[in-house]
Amino acid sequence: MLAVFLVKPGSIARDECGRILDARSSMTLIISGQHTIIVDSGLRGEEELILGELAKLCIEPEEVKSIVNTHSHPDHCGNNYLFSRAKILIAKEGEVIAPGVWVMATPGHSMDSISVVVEKYDATSQIKTVVISGDALPTFGNFLKKVPPALHVDRDLAIASMQRIMTLSDIVVPGHDFPFSIRRREYLSLPFMM
Repeated sequence: MLAVFLVKPGSIARDECGRILDARSSMTLIISGQHTIIVDSGLRGEEELILGELAKLCIEPEEVKSIVNTHSHPDHCGNNYLFSRAKILIAKEGEVIAPGVWVMATPGHSMDSISVVVEKYDATSQIKTVVISGDALPTFGNFLKKVPPALHVDRDLAIASMQRIMTLSDIVVPGHDFPFSIRRREYLSLPFMM
């Protein structure tokens, strides 16, 4: 079995000058055979929401075997402690973390930014690729406008990482928005599950 579930979408609020007022990352659950993986655990203060959404998926925190953080900012790793039995993976480019699940380096927003790639055959035996991008491609708007994240350490790397994600993926789970289809250029209906 290989499945991807959106536990919670990310969000970002800005003031009239574009300054970030509040940023909360997406949280994704991947089940690949015996591997139960959380990608980004969200911001502290969201514990009740996270545990409630996991309960709807019939997942207890103790069942999570691994955590992958797309980068080390607190809005992406603030709840790692909820998964006390999970190993926090520091994954590198090309590393396979479970069957059908591998890591792609996507620096630019931060130098440690990675994306998690899930490749699964659909009903027509075509590979469908989901990229959980973190802040390498933070919102649907960044995709539509083809602009890198406003906060980045290297603009050229950020643009190259976005390009790599857009070329590879069918579906993107962005760091601060709802999942969307690259090809159809539209949000996916919720609840999102692949």
